[in-house]
Amino acid sequence: MAMKLRHMLADTIGSADWRMALELVPRELFVGDAVYRVDQARGDLWTPVQRAEVGEDDWLALVYTDETWVTQVAGIMAEDAVGPVTGSPSSSSTFPSLVVRMLEAAGIAEGDTVLEIGTGTGYSTALMCQRLGNSAVTSIEYDPAVAERARKAITAAGYAPTLVVGDGLHGYYGNAEYDRLICTCSVRTIPPAWLDQVRAGGTITTPMWGWMDGVASAHLTLADDGTASGRFLKDDLYFMRARAHLPPPRPPIVTGTGEARESRIDPAILGDEAALFVAQLAAPAAQYTWTQDTTILLDVSTGSRADTRPNSSGGWTVHQHGPVRLWDAVEDAILLWQDAGSPHQSAFGLTVTRDRQYVWLGELDGPAWNLPA
Repeated sequence: MAMKLRHMLADTIGSADWRMALELVPRELFVGDAVYRVDQARGDLWTPVQRAEVGEDDWLALVYTDETWVTQVAGIMAEDAVGPVTGSPSSSSTFPSLVVRMLEAAGIAEGDTVLEIGTGTGYSTALMCQRLGNSAVTSIEYDPAVAERARKAITAAGYAPTLVVGDGLHGYYGNAEYDRLICTCSVRTIPPAWLDQVRAGGTITTPMWGWMDGVASAHLTLADDGTASGRFLKDDLYFMRARAHLPPPRPPIVTGTGEARESRIDPAILGDEAALFVAQLAAPAAQYTWTQDTTILLDVSTGSRADTRPNSSGGWTVHQHGPVRLWDAVEDAILLWQDAGSPHQSAFGLTVTRDRQYVWLGELDGPAWNLPA
């Protein structure tokens, strides 16, 4: 039954380049013997579903559905949970279609050597081993428990890549230089070590996810001088954040204080993913939240904040407090983006040097915003 389901999954995904790997790699080994389901009324409550409880046929049907299955919440593996767990997912078996789209976006092909940042369950690692060979694949995982679980699954499936337990933001020099670096977690900025470990002409492909929850996927090519540059992808691919790049905890939010004025933009524009990405470029240290009628930005590092709400004249009043005028910066960036036709994130590019990382609009000499140091 499993083989039939693998063929059906490969049909669903429809990738000519990765089809054989999808048909041969047993996803059930990587999903394991339990997953979490989220409570529909509480997004932070997760209940483990055990393979033994479901029955083998239903379990395989679950495994080979093109879905993400959460395998760890708040550091607790689903196999080890004795009841519902409260917290955020910390590891998962990602949509197989998303995994393949990421591998395709990276341009990975026979003959490439690959450094994978974030082994996770090991499923994507196994797909690459099947297509490229064991010696071509190096994968690094931060969480020792997740890494050990992945190692067992990869070994059971018959593959033997280089597996490393460590901080993927430092990469792995042992097998450098690599043709491709692919990151299966989302980062806020490009770690400098990655530039040292990819050959000239090689590529870095990674989702980027900032503190305002703006996302875009970077595909960068390394130059001879060790810098990297490229455009963001048209496909919006992103994974869980790298733990070191998570935003700091937010303190209690106070609104309606500070200098007040009329807003030049409708704050509802931040509901658009591209607009949120642009706003984040302008205020990269800010976090974004909202209530029923109020949009709120908060920069924990400086104590700066801004809140915007409808007023009686049909517009919006913004209050700003602290040394950084967050809404001023966001307005300027959004208005510039709108003047350019409100394009998708793929109209932007990213350049990374030893001293600076900056996002540009249109062309290299276009408007630019620095990413945080």
